[in-house]
Amino acid sequence: MCRSDEVRVNVVNPTGNNWGELDEQTGPSRIEQTFEVLVFLAVIVPSEILSYFVLQAATASFVLSATATIVRDLALVALILFFLWHNREGLPRIGWTWRSFWANVGIGIGLFIPFTLAAGLIESVLRDAGLSAPSAPLPSFLTAAGAGQYVLAFFLVAVVAVAEETIFRGYLILRFGNTTRSLAAAVILSTGVFALGHGYEGSAGIATVAFMGIVFALVYIWRGSLVAPMVLHFLQDFISIIVLPLLMPH
Repeated sequence: MCRSDEVRVNVVNPTGNNWGELDEQTGPSRIEQTFEVLVFLAVIVPSEILSYFVLQAATASFVLSATATIVRDLALVALILFFLWHNREGLPRIGWTWRSFWANVGIGIGLFIPFTLAAGLIESVLRDAGLSAPSAPLPSFLTAAGAGQYVLAFFLVAVVAVAEETIFRGYLILRFGNTTRSLAAAVILSTGVFALGHGYEGSAGIATVAFMGIVFALVYIWRGSLVAPMVLHFLQDFISIIVLPLLMPH
């Protein structure tokens, strides 16, 4: 008979396996997973909270902030991969799978326009309702200038799309699902942590980002792969960080 913290549950995860359906001799128990995710949150949440004070702080350069973001996100993904290796869990547990790759790429592209229109409508309604929003379309630390910085911006957008979907959808939904025994709770908690890092966008922006996070999570759960959410996330950031600034008059 299994101990209470090793009882298997019937909540289906996005990869098609049961939450907690791990080898009892090699896989982490519920308590171990809770401790692991708390350690991970202790690493990521402080930097997320600091985003609330970015607009009041001295403006950072795009190169510095982009480089720091790329290094941080790659380090967090490396930490997640270490956890998986240590627990003898496969990459499909966090949605890293080649299954139906091109179909998922197509779904991500196909969802982009309705997704963007819905997010824009929600943000507009929230602003009209009085929620705060930054006066500038993008803060200075997200505004590239010159060919070299736009190349860096492309790498930033690509890394952020892969890393944030791995962190907030793949890893946190897996761990929150195992610790809470609820897929809905896992989606809500992971989305909350995701939105927390966008304080520089004001309350309207945070709420809109939360909507985006829920959509990313639902697409992930539907497809059992992070490819479609990554494509959707990449296109969203690519348009806002690279395309729109290039089209705007200087």
